[in-house]
Amino acid sequence: QVQLVESGGGLVQAGGSLRLSCVASGSIINRMGWYRQAPGEQREMVASVTSNGVTNYADSVKGRFTIFRDNVKNTVYLQMASLKPEDTAVYYCNTYPVVLHPWGQGTQVTVSS
Repeated sequence: QVQLVESGGGLVQAGGSLRLSCVASGSIINRMGWYRQAPGEQREMVASVTSNGVTNYADSVKGRFTIFRDNVKNTVYLQMASLKPEDTAVYYCNTYPVVLHPWGQGTQVTVSS
């Protein structure tokens, strides 16, 4: 069973940037996604990337977030720029569109106005 460990979150001012990392304990050959969940909200996918680098983004982050992966390091990244207070959430990674692995602990991103 693959374990996923997210990191890189923090507190940042609006307009700032962060890079999140998701390290898998095993090989990740599937399409991978970054998800986020704000308090009281449903978890939503924000970005996905196939094994050969084809990406897809939610409209709310398009043009601001970039997802990429290193298949050798079993790591998926989310580069976030021009952050907004509404990006505040716990961010998780997992396979997409079907969740195949246990959820990790996530990494908290807080954007202050």
